[in-house]
This record gives sequence, structure tokens and C-alpha cells, in this order.
Amino acid sequence: MELKKTFLVLSGSCVLLALLLLVLVFMVCNWISSAFPNGGIAILSDGSTIKLEAPTAFQQGILSALGIIQVVSCIVLPMGGLALSGILYYRIKLKQPIAALGDGITRIQNHDLDFFMPVHSDDELGQLCAAFDTMREELLKTNRELWRQAEERRRLNAAFSHDLRNPITVLKGNVKLLRQGMADEQIIDRMESYTLRIEQYVEAMSSIQRLEQMPVRRKECSCSLLHSELKETAKILAGALELSVSGPDNGTMELDYGLFLTVAENLIGNAARFAKSKIMICLEQKDSFLLLSVTDDGPGYPVELIRNGPKPFGKVKYLASDYEVSDLCSVPQMGVQDSALGSLPAGTGMKEDSGHFGMGLYSSRMLCLKHEGTLTLENRKGYGATAIASFKIHRES
Repeated sequence: MELKKTFLVLSGSCVLLALLLLVLVFMVCNWISSAFPNGGIAILSDGSTIKLEAPTAFQQGILSALGIIQVVSCIVLPMGGLALSGILYYRIKLKQPIAALGDGITRIQNHDLDFFMPVHSDDELGQLCAAFDTMREELLKTNRELWRQAEERRRLNAAFSHDLRNPITVLKGNVKLLRQGMADEQIIDRMESYTLRIEQYVEAMSSIQRLEQMPVRRKECSCSLLHSELKETAKILAGALELSVSGPDNGTMELDYGLFLTVAENLIGNAARFAKSKIMICLEQKDSFLLLSVTDDGPGYPVELIRNGPKPFGKVKYLASDYEVSDLCSVPQMGVQDSALGSLPAGTGMKEDSGHFGMGLYSSRMLCLKHEGTLTLENRKGYGATAIASFKIHRES
């Protein structure tokens, strides 16, 4: 029952019980008093009078006590009924929810969010407990997201600092050569190259900050529009390859359209760089998620990338064929695929692609997480690399 209805039912029941007890008290008192003589005079039919037996002092005391009991019962029993209804109302409706809420508040104050708020009923307090548990879940999700962002920021700063050491060392060495008057055209070109590289590193870091601050704006979007946009994007980024785009043409859903296209462009662009002849793009809706999978027939992702996930400013140590190498020149005619690790064409030594710095898949993963989804990387047998991006949606029709 609702709280108000429960209070009315308990109050009415307890007051009715008190009135019944009051009637019972009056009946018992009258039955007891009827056993004692009342005294006075009885007038007979012939007009004569008879003096009745008067109650003794003891009996008079008992009759007086019965009268007091009746008067006190008229006050105590109704008030006792109301008090009883209050006690029952607290124990039945208020005690457990209040204790649960108090315990939840204490645990939250102690920074413990890993618990479950029990819901004892479907009344207003039960709904309040359910809302409190929803708030706890959202707070836990927010804290986990903040922790994840802080951890990502820590790893990013560590990778950024580590990768800046080499160009800074080279620049310092070139400055010493310039001071010693040993400058030549090669040193100037090297300084220009490494200065550009540092600038690109800083731009990559700035782009990550913009991604973290980017809000998710969900709006209604048709499946046919997403399907057509994927086709156009694939034609622009991989027009020379054989393309296969599949997905639903009917229905609408709520998602961030711009965020989805940004991830799609990253994944399709990455596949186009390493595909031999074919790219397959599939869009499907599963439960409350929209899945975008991009598969190519290239060499596949490195084992380390699949195991550890995309990281910015990463280093390649493994090939898709599971060969561990220290110099890619030892494995000719094989490419390494990963825009999150840089472009490493076949037959070249291990080097970094200054135009990417490992930001493609890493930024896509960040955007998927902002949309309450994930980015999964795998190598499919008989194909090459497959990237599956998921976005949490609200299906409209």
C-alpha cells in the first residue's frame, strides 16, 4: 500500500479496536456492578415502599473504582489505539527503509559504493530506496569513469614524456654542434624535422584533451542515414578497394551522430591503409547497442595490440603473424597494421609514423567509452583485422 493509505488503514483499525475494547470494559463493569446492591427505595404496585439493601463500604469502593475505570478507559483506549497505530506504522513501513537509507549514506560517506540498496516494498519509501540505489550506481559509474580518465591521463603523460626524450636529446645535441660552429645542412634539416615532430606530439595531446571534453549529444537518427553515410565515407577513404557495406535501412535510434561518424572514419581509414583488396563494413543493432564492425583482408593487428588494447605513442614489437621481431626488415613483404601504433609499411625498419602517433584507434576507443560502448580488436581467420565499435543507443522503432 501507499504510505497514506497504510496510515489510514492502521489508524482506523486501531481506533476501531480501541472502541471495541471500550465497549467490552463498559460491559464488564456493568456486569460486576449488577452483582452488588444499589440501595434506595423500591415502590410496589400497591403504593407501599420497601427499603432496599444498601451496599457496604467495601462494595461502594468497588463501584466507585468501576466508575473511574470507565471514565479512564474513555480517554486511554482511543489514545492507546492511535499510539499503537503509530508504532505499527513505523515498524511496518518506516523502520527498514530508514535503516537501509542510513546505512547507505554512511557507506557513501566512507567512499564505499560497492553495495546494493535493498527495496523492501513498492511504496514511496521503496521507490526512494530504488532511486537512491540508482544514484549510487550512477555515482559509482562516474567515479569509475573519473578513475579511468585519470589512469589514461597518467599513462598518456608517461608515454608522452618518454617519447619526447629522443627528439629533445637530438635537438640538444644539434644545438651544441651549432654553438661549436659545426653546422651543416643536414643538422638544420634534422632540427626542422624534430621540431615538427614535437609540434605534432603537442597537437596529438591537445586532440586528446578535446576528446575528453567533448560532450555526448544524443539525438534521433535514422538507420538509413547511417547506412548511406558509411557508404559515402568508405568511397572517399577506400574508393580503390572492393567495398561491402551492410546494415539496417529501417527504424530510428538515439545516438551521437557526429561521434559515430568520427569513429567510423577512423576505423575505415585505418582499414584502407592496410587492406589488400577488400573492406567489409557491417552495421547492426544488438540489444541496446549499435555495433559497427570494419574488416579488411590485410595482415591483421599485432598480437600486443589485441592483448593490451590501443595506446597512444605506442611501439610495435609483434606482427599479426605472431612473429616477435626487433627489426621489421627481417620479415620482408609483411606489413604491420595499427593506426594506433603508427604506419609501418612492408619491408621497412621499425620506425614511428609522425603523422599518426597511435591516435587513430586510441581516440576511437575513447569515443566509444564516452558513448557507453567499447572498441574490440581481433584477427578473423581467413580475413585480416576486425575492429568492432559499440555504442549504447535508445531504440525508437
